[in-house]
Amino acid sequence: MTGTDTRSTAATARYRDWLRIAVEEAEAGLAEGGIPIGAALIGRDGRVLGRGRNRRVQDGDPSVHGETAAFRNAGRQRSYAGTTMVTTLSPCWYCSGLVRQFGISRVVIGESTTFTGGHDWLAEHGVEVVVIDDPRCVELMTGFIAAHPELWHEDIGEDGTGA
Repeated sequence: MTGTDTRSTAATARYRDWLRIAVEEAEAGLAEGGIPIGAALIGRDGRVLGRGRNRRVQDGDPSVHGETAAFRNAGRQRSYAGTTMVTTLSPCWYCSGLVRQFGISRVVIGESTTFTGGHDWLAEHGVEVVVIDDPRCVELMTGFIAAHPELWHEDIGEDGTGA
C-alpha cells in the first residue's frame, strides 16, 4: 500500500479475494498465448462489475489491456466513485489514465516488482493504491518476461534495447 498501511484484516482478505479473480484472468490469457495480466472492476457493494485480461496478442488489438477489458466488460456505470480496479500488475499510463478519467476510487495491485506503471501518480491524485506483492503475480510476469522478452517490450511500449 502507498503510505501508511492502515488496512484491516478484513479489507486485506477482501482484496486478496478480488485479486484471485484477476489472477484467473491472467492465467487464462497466458493459456491463450497472451500476456498474463488480468483485472476486475469491483462495485461499491463488492460485486464484480466486469473482469478481463490483456488480449493484445489474441485480438491483435493494442488497446485491450487487462484493465480496459474489465472496464469494457463492466458496461456503462452511472458513476465509478467508490469502485475498485484490481489488477495483477501495476497499471501502465494508459490504464492509469482510465482510472483517473472515470474517477475509479481505488486500485489494488498484485505486484509492481516487474513493472511500475502510474500507480504513484494515481496516489498523488487521490486514488487509494494498495500494492499486495503477491508471489503468484510476480511468478506469472517473471516467467512470461523470461520466455517472451520481445513481446513484453512491445506490450510496455519499449523496443527492448533499453534506449
